[in-house]
Amino acid sequence: MPVSALHHYTIRCTTAELDPLRDFYTQHIGLTVGARADIPAPGYWLYAGGQPIVHLYAIAEVPDPAPPAGVPLTGPLDHVSFRAHGLAATRAHFAAHDIACDEAPVPGWPLHQLFVRDPKGLKIELTFWLDEEGPA
Repeated sequence: MPVSALHHYTIRCTTAELDPLRDFYTQHIGLTVGARADIPAPGYWLYAGGQPIVHLYAIAEVPDPAPPAGVPLTGPLDHVSFRAHGLAATRAHFAAHDIACDEAPVPGWPLHQLFVRDPKGLKIELTFWLDEEGPA
């Protein structure tokens, strides 16, 4: 029973957090809102390449509390990575929208990573394969 891919992940949120999360993932990560199952709570399924990969589910009554000092914001989950294209355009987009972005070239690999935080604080990685990026 081997696993072949990550199908999706779900972000639990309040109704007040729902639209800012949708806007972040559609306007800054490039996902699109698509069809969603008839689920008895507000939410969105966000798609990439025809696959619903991020589910937003407004089931929380109150926002998640801040973690204690020294505990990572996302608990044991450090980050979620998306394969991305257009490194220079993505950098420019983040700069134009004042989105803080950390960069991490991967030594010995043709990879370059950009890290941003979504409105709930989840670290999102965009991974670019430099050998597929073409001339800068």
